[in-house]
Amino acid sequence: MRLTINAKNMTVSDSMQERIEKKLNKFDRYFRGEADVQVRLSQERGARNIAEISMNIDGVMLRAQEITNDMYQSVDRAADKIDRQIRRHHTKLDKKADPAALEALAPAEEPAQSWEDEMSDELVRVKRFEVKPMTVEDAIAQMDMLGHSFFVFVNQETGITSVIYRRTDGKVGMLEPILG
Repeated sequence: MRLTINAKNMTVSDSMQERIEKKLNKFDRYFRGEADVQVRLSQERGARNIAEISMNIDGVMLRAQEITNDMYQSVDRAADKIDRQIRRHHTKLDKKADPAALEALAPAEEPAQSWEDEMSDELVRVKRFEVKPMTVEDAIAQMDMLGHSFFVFVNQETGITSVIYRRTDGKVGMLEPILG
């Protein structure tokens, strides 16, 4: 496992680094190949301690974020979320999915800085990412693993860039553009 720890508005103590390594090393038993793990820690006003963990396991991206008043608790809870994601999806991925087709399409998003920023109509970020053809089922699995409400992919059957999304009724919808 290749682990990278980044901190914003804080320094990572030795005990924090040991805690992170201990929590994440238990996932080694799930890896067939290498795993890239990024941990981002940040402290914000109002005692907000944010721990975000992103894992790329054989081309499958998992992500968890937790915000609490205690950084150790944020790290523990984010690691627990990753553990649940791995347990929920590793059997399905081993048996069904092509790991290359499930390669992560987008890095984790940064949390909003303030209410005013969140409500602004100004374009604040443009993401460019590689898209690879995958089945609708694989795209749904990837969306669920990332914890996102939508996912952009190239439909393997049609060759069209499509968007799947989680509807308010909990079901999945898909958008396919038609040039007019």
